[in-house]
Amino acid sequence: MKKLITLLLGALLPCLLLHAQQYQVLETVKADIRKSYGMEGPHRLDEFGTLSKAPAGYKPFYISHYGRHGSRYAWDSKTYTLLRDVFDKAAELDVLTPYGKDFARKYKEVYMEPYINAGDLVPLGYDQHLAIGEFVYGQFPQVFKGRKKVEAISSTGQRCIVSMGAFTLGLKGGNPKLTVRLHSDHVGMGIVAPPSAPSSLVRHFKGEKDESEMESIQAFFERTSGYREVLDKLFTDSRFLDSFKDGAADFVHELWQFLCGYHNYEPRPLFDDLLSPEQRLRFWEADNYLSFRSDITARYTMIPLLQDIIQKAEASFLDPNQAAHLRFGHDYILEGLVTLIDLNGWGTIPEKPEQAKYWFQNYNIPMAATLLFVFYKNKKGDILFKVVMNENDAYLPQLTPVQGNFYRWSDFRSWTDQLLKEHPELS
Repeated sequence: MKKLITLLLGALLPCLLLHAQQYQVLETVKADIRKSYGMEGPHRLDEFGTLSKAPAGYKPFYISHYGRHGSRYAWDSKTYTLLRDVFDKAAELDVLTPYGKDFARKYKEVYMEPYINAGDLVPLGYDQHLAIGEFVYGQFPQVFKGRKKVEAISSTGQRCIVSMGAFTLGLKGGNPKLTVRLHSDHVGMGIVAPPSAPSSLVRHFKGEKDESEMESIQAFFERTSGYREVLDKLFTDSRFLDSFKDGAADFVHELWQFLCGYHNYEPRPLFDDLLSPEQRLRFWEADNYLSFRSDITARYTMIPLLQDIIQKAEASFLDPNQAAHLRFGHDYILEGLVTLIDLNGWGTIPEKPEQAKYWFQNYNIPMAATLLFVFYKNKKGDILFKVVMNENDAYLPQLTPVQGNFYRWSDFRSWTDQLLKEHPELS
């Protein structure tokens, strides 16, 4: 009996600790400004974890992967042009505060290169995926031993294609004999970015329509962010923003995107003094709520991606030469996928908007965020798997682990079968 209790605690304690820690999320964000960058922040290469060991007799043999592209400039040039135009107009009207004048001056000195390269991968993005590829090989060399095959597919965006190249070079550095096939086209978008595929390939599933009665993104932002305080620090009179499309709220949204994203390509903390720690915390919570509300429905549009993971994995179980399938895409895809499978409980829908931050934190989907399904088998052919998120062990609370974060693939398949029954494809 004592041994049974010990085994149960060993299986459940990591999950319990994981959820307990999430209730300290505001303290966590306040203590580390980099987490406030959310999805616009760079992946932390200093946070690679020590992964759990497999149960006795099980060895890794196959990996299924989805990775967000690495660090980039702002994905839309509007981030840069709107800020430029607002500061130009404010200077013309002479409504910049002394701080606003200094902020605008520094902005004008650095924005042109990011504007020209909007959406493109920055050098750090390449380095991230090269390092992650090396990490994956170093953790699971048995999977890639010999003349194994690796198939990789990416979204058609430049930042995804280059990320794919860097990651696979990281693997090849461990074993030059690997056969690596790279692929990227618009048909493949139906796998790596289902909602962004050509219209004829987009599939729809029950549950996509947002029927939530929770507070709207805009209302939550207006109520909680305190963005008027930030405008007052930049402008003596911010009413001129009404002349811009979507007004002050749109400017503040793009300003926040810039404040979080410029750390991907600029090592100097040029603009971090605009927000106080308390203001930054409020902005992060509003931005995190935006991410959460997107998850509510976006998760079901990722069913084709989940099906691809399942189908390719089960085909690879019969092909001893297939080492891995790699997929490279975008934040909203990975965000939807991890909430779809309820990774670390991130798929939880709370009762109140303020509780969203306890269950989902968007800093878990930084630039170069990486999800791995790592498969193991024993001599009998029994198959287990575990999930690794951002180079750290992750958990599936809806499943009963065999040990730690190791689960039976058959249990996961039963769960996904039920999921697909509840959310069938719409004709």
